[in-house]
This record gives sequence, C-alpha cells and structure tokens, in this order.
Amino acid sequence: MHSSSVADAPLIREPRHTPLAHLIRGGVIEGIHYGSVVVLGTDGRVQLQLGDIEAAFYPRSALKPVQAAAMVRAGLPLDGELLSLAAASHSGEERHLAGTRRILELAGVTEDDLRNVPDLPFDPVVRDAWVRDGRTPSRLAQNCSGKHAAMLYTCVLNGWPLDGYLDPGHPLQQAVAEIVEDLTGQRIAQVTVDGCGAPLFSVSLHGLARAAARITTAVAGTPEARVADAMRDHAEMASGFGRDVAALMRAVPGLLAKDGFEGVQVAALPDGRSVAVKIADGANRARVPVAAAALARAGVDPELLTEFAGEPLLGGGRSVGYVRPVPSLEPVVASACA
Repeated sequence: MHSSSVADAPLIREPRHTPLAHLIRGGVIEGIHYGSVVVLGTDGRVQLQLGDIEAAFYPRSALKPVQAAAMVRAGLPLDGELLSLAAASHSGEERHLAGTRRILELAGVTEDDLRNVPDLPFDPVVRDAWVRDGRTPSRLAQNCSGKHAAMLYTCVLNGWPLDGYLDPGHPLQQAVAEIVEDLTGQRIAQVTVDGCGAPLFSVSLHGLARAAARITTAVAGTPEARVADAMRDHAEMASGFGRDVAALMRAVPGLLAKDGFEGVQVAALPDGRSVAVKIADGANRARVPVAAAALARAGVDPELLTEFAGEPLLGGGRSVGYVRPVPSLEPVVASACA
C-alpha cells in the first residue's frame, strides 16, 4: 500500500542544469561541467539546490540501496557482506564472484538463471587480468550480478517465477517499484531498462536524496537499516578496491554512499543529512569533487574530504590544473575566509 505522503511523479522535461564544476588549466577555465545538486538537512528540508532537482531523471545504480531494501522487505535474509553485494556495482574481484555464487547457492539456482548481460569485470586491472587469462564476458563478472542473484533468491523465497524476473510486471519488480515510491516519496515517472537489463525507475534528484535519508535514519533492525549497515561495514563489497565511493564511506563516519553511471552520486548520514548529485555529461572527474563539496555544505568536516577534491589535470606529466566545484558550492566558512 502506498503512503499517503507519496507525491505525484516528477515532470519529464529537459533538465535545467547549471554549472557545477570548472575545469581549470593554467589558470583558464577550459571546460564546464553542468548538472544539478541537492543538500537536505536533518529535517528533510532543502538546504541547498543548484540546477534542476525536481525533473525526472534516472538514478542508475545509485538506486541500488533502495532496491536492496525492497528485497529485504520481501524476505531476503541476507546481511553483512552478501547484503552489501546485493546493493553493489562491484568491480568483479574474486570476492565479488564468490559472494554472488554463495547467494545463488542459498537460492538453489545457478549462474545460468541470471539474466543480467554478460560483461567483463568493471575494474580495469581486474579486467586486464581476466582477459590475459583468456576468460570471456560472463554474467557473474558483470557489476550487477550480486543484485541479480539477490533478485533470484527473493523470487525463490516468495514462490515467484524465475522466468521473467526482470519484467516490470513481475511480482518482484512490482514490489521494488512500490518501495521506490515509498522511500523517494513520489510516484515513478517512467520505467525503462538499465544497462544490466533490470527495470530502471525514473524519480527526481530530490526524491533520491530523500530515499537515502530514509534508509540511514531507519530504526535499527529494519530492512533499510540492515542495508545501510551492510554497505557501510562492507564498503568494498558494494564497490571494490580503490573505488572512490568506498573510500568516501571510510573517510566520513556513518556515511552511506552509492554512485551510479552517468555522473550520479547519493550520500546520507545517520542524522538524515543527505546529498544527491547528477553531472549532466556523466563525468566522474566532476562527480567526486562536487559530491564532496555538497557534503561539506551539509556540514561534514572539509578535512575529512580533502582526498576527494579531484585528480589533477596533467600537462607534460606535471600538474597544470584541476576540476574545482563552482564557488556557490564551496563551504560557507571557506568562502568567508578566502
């Protein structure tokens, strides 16, 4: 049953993005990354908004914590590393493959039952080793395999058919859609297909930030809290070695963070402060520093975020520039002291 507080679906329109980051080389603004960002306070109110936070957009894999919470609500009994993997965009490391196999074993199904697209591991180093060993793309190596294995397990537990588990009309996906609307607080605007083959639900950036806050402020032991605990305690199971999203969760105590393709980032603290970012051109080099700046605006100690200021731009092998969030994103204290 839908909550009475669920609002209408966001409008499908051309997003009114605004500059979020400058690419500065040799003191000259060489490029501009456009996008939108929202910062919510502990009371859920908007503390900062840039760009278009109410237009319909696709959160991509940043919605995986919500999908995982929906599966736990539907009876998925996973916790710890395996639940983190169920919400993962993993790198394809052996621990990720082993964890996915374990979920499949618990469900009594096999890799052949997965319907995500075969792919090479996401991490470049892991991928290169995979290719050198003569291994070909597989469903297990694809970065969403943990989520898909958990989906199959949820179907088995509920007596739902395995065939067609990715169909938006399947009971599993209907259950997920209901929780997406519940946690975001708004109807879904559009449903399409994500890169892995699963249904992809369009909400607003504001709704994504609300959902993250709902998950991190949930009462201990609830499905949402279990997902948050699993991802925070096993950050590299939800991503991989050297991934910025795992480093961010380690750097900021209590932070839940999830990235998504096409420049999406969501993060939330246990007290309900949350941020959501969409970079219009999908650039990771802007996503990371903009998300860090948004967290600083939310009140996170900037000293905890220094490693996420962005990688230097190189010229002739030396640093000649950087990607810097626009001044309106800089912490108020830092701006006052500048």
